[in-house]
Amino acid sequence: MPTEQHETQTNGWGTAELQHFEKRLMEERKRAIAQMAQFDDQLTMSEEESSGEITTWRFHMADLGTETFEREQNFLLASREGRLLWHIDQALRRLYRSPDKFGRCDECGKRIAYERLDAIPYVPRCVHCKQDWESNARGGGGPERSPERGAD
Repeated sequence: MPTEQHETQTNGWGTAELQHFEKRLMEERKRAIAQMAQFDDQLTMSEEESSGEITTWRFHMADLGTETFEREQNFLLASREGRLLWHIDQALRRLYRSPDKFGRCDECGKRIAYERLDAIPYVPRCVHCKQDWESNARGGGGPERSPERGAD
């Protein structure tokens, strides 16, 4: 959905593109909040409620192990969604505080591709810097790799 203005403008994004990115960020934020609410409902439920059992006593230990594993998975997924929400909020802050700098790579300062921002509107790095960052993180020569979900 790039416009002619998008193709010719070098300093920043046009108003239409910024509104599009804001809309995409708000959609992602709404989805993440809904997902967190669902996790909250699941995690606040007692073991008896979640399993439908009258008591936590099981006839087989594997049943209890499976339920514990599922609860731990939900905790991990909720934590991941929380980090995603943080990244989305950071992107909205960047957009509102300095719209002329929104969509610029934190590492090299170059403009992040429209397609990349459209797909993942909260990314702080361009593809090239992200690849460098990942290869340094794997090789042990760069910043530690964080477990965040696709922050870039």
